[in-house]
Amino acid sequence: MTDEKNAEKTRKKKSKSGAGRPSREQAEDAVRVLLRWAGDDPAREGLIDTPARVVRAYEEFFAGYDHDPSEILSRTFSEVDGYDEMIVLKDIRFESYCEHHMVPIIGRAHVAYLPEHRVVGISKLARLVDAFAKRLQIQEKMTAQIADTLNEVLQPKGVGVILEAAHQCMSTRGVHKAGVTMVTSRMLGTFRSDPSTRREFLSIVGNPGVMSVPNT
Repeated sequence: MTDEKNAEKTRKKKSKSGAGRPSREQAEDAVRVLLRWAGDDPAREGLIDTPARVVRAYEEFFAGYDHDPSEILSRTFSEVDGYDEMIVLKDIRFESYCEHHMVPIIGRAHVAYLPEHRVVGISKLARLVDAFAKRLQIQEKMTAQIADTLNEVLQPKGVGVILEAAHQCMSTRGVHKAGVTMVTSRMLGTFRSDPSTRREFLSIVGNPGVMSVPNT
């Protein structure tokens, strides 16, 4: 088992027990500190309820920490009447947050696999993307996590994952370059070893990076 998986198991145990996780009151106090640091007054009318709103928003933004990606794929189907062609779910919109600046990463995912014996409901592929997206992330790691989990749980002949995303850490700060799309991919099994399988996948999803991904 990898160090990352061990860390994930430890985090989940702490999360369930409450150990090591700040209380809601502590989280709201932290928001008040940031508001003061920004130069505003947390006690003024427009900001009185902001700490509570931010904490509720964070529960939604980072809901992925409360989901086990492997469990999402645990229910599979084997009665497919011999279907053994590529399965692709494309244009899965996702919203994530850069772990370096905690600002949005907004994009879409294209997920494909070539089944061996089992298939999974298509909604589970979208949920798998969200389970990793709704965490503090970098796009490269998220791409690998989606592909590796799908490969480990379903054990298909191959997996292909492409992410296209706009990073607000680049468009709203730093170099201030809006309209830039980052494309990452991970190909496993036949998607890596068979050029025709890879070409079919790329043909189905179109030319990644050509169609713009909005920064908002």
